[in-house]
Amino acid sequence: MIYHLAIDIGASSGRHILGHLEDGRMVLEEVYRFDNVQIHKNGHDCWDLDALWQHILAGLRACKAAGKLPQTMGIDTWAVDFVLLDAEGKPVCDAVAYRDKRTQGMDKAAEEKLPFAQLYARTGIQKQPFNTVYQLLWLQREHPEQLAAARHFVMIPEYFHYLLTGRIQNEYTNATSTALVNAHTKDWDGEILASLGLPRTIFGALHLPGARVGGFTDAVRKAVGFDCTVLLPATHDTGSAFLAVPARDENAVYLSSGTWSLLGTENTEPITSEASMRANFTNEGGYEYRYRYLKNIMGLWMIQSIRRELNGAVYVAGRETRAAAEKQWSYAELEAEARRCAEFASRVEVDDARFLAPGSMIQAVKDFCAETKQPVPQTVGEVMQCVYASLAAGYAAAIGELSGLTGKQYASVNIVGGGSKDGYLNELTARETGLPVFAGPTEGTALGNLIAQWIASGEFTDLASARAAIKNSFTIKEVAP
Repeated sequence: MIYHLAIDIGASSGRHILGHLEDGRMVLEEVYRFDNVQIHKNGHDCWDLDALWQHILAGLRACKAAGKLPQTMGIDTWAVDFVLLDAEGKPVCDAVAYRDKRTQGMDKAAEEKLPFAQLYARTGIQKQPFNTVYQLLWLQREHPEQLAAARHFVMIPEYFHYLLTGRIQNEYTNATSTALVNAHTKDWDGEILASLGLPRTIFGALHLPGARVGGFTDAVRKAVGFDCTVLLPATHDTGSAFLAVPARDENAVYLSSGTWSLLGTENTEPITSEASMRANFTNEGGYEYRYRYLKNIMGLWMIQSIRRELNGAVYVAGRETRAAAEKQWSYAELEAEARRCAEFASRVEVDDARFLAPGSMIQAVKDFCAETKQPVPQTVGEVMQCVYASLAAGYAAAIGELSGLTGKQYASVNIVGGGSKDGYLNELTARETGLPVFAGPTEGTALGNLIAQWIASGEFTDLASARAAIKNSFTIKEVAP
């Protein structure tokens, strides 16, 4: 049996998923799961890279203990965040998390050097306050010594690949999320870097998914008990998730549903028009130089935050602590409460900045309703119904914008990721969009990671054959509008 390993690390948790083929069917097995907990360091919310590294090693040891040694492996994570390494390969900055507030106002600082219209026309990347370009400009202003000491820019999965192999390789799909890669040349944009005063030398050659990074270092082999070839998946988790969509035709909308909802389609050319910029659609680089033309929608973050809050999470100075709670709510219970309040009509704009990292998500929802002269939700069910319906309305609006920008009419919504399990949200999405919803597979990101490995290893000839196998390997639930 030939095994491959996808290590998929999300903003709140990670998992090691082994994959193999049986008579052309894809078989997945979770061998290790862990929490991803942010830490407060030097005044900022940061990723705990040391803890994540220990979990990566622990999961590899779990493969060894199970007697299922992967032939290849690759890591994917969220986008935009990074580490700078010095000449000896040591970090010279903290891995600050994208929800940290350090980049507030940095888009205006960037505008003084390079108007956003020009940045978008060259990169096709939407404006988000946490974009890598704004993080780097903050470092340039507050810690120029770190940029001066840097010799390598690596994004989070690239850093872990480096720890595994001793080799530094930048991967294309994740690099495009930085707003520093030219959408047309598919390489770092030297003119943008020069305009912003960022050092070109720290940005390495870009490699496509499927490229070989290398085998484990001696230290890693000793720590886990075996060797393995590290291959590049689409290291941006959305890039991997889009590979796992068993699309039925070119007129399908893709929705990667997790902490964020990423809704869009695949194009062969970028769309960097002024209309696209105003709609805040993004052109992220995809597998084989496809473009993931999509919109970020707040997603399940709102539901996750409400559940944590109800279960005792307390936020002080932006940090989460735990307090006693009368009841511990499950997601299923929250969904049931929303269904019981299906007639509650208030809606919020889910992409309002107040929902990005509020001290209380429940209060933020109530405040929005009050400010917009709508009935303010009073019960858990009313709050949940408001959020559920607002997310579905956001999806429908984004599909309308997408259709206008591409000139296409879309025939279905294809949902992958953890959100594909949310039956109520799927029902509301079908109702709001008037399109059939095809939900699954759930482990979309890990599956897409594995697909890149299977193709690189020759077990599938191309993406079309891999996507065809998805339909025969997983249950895809259809929800009629």
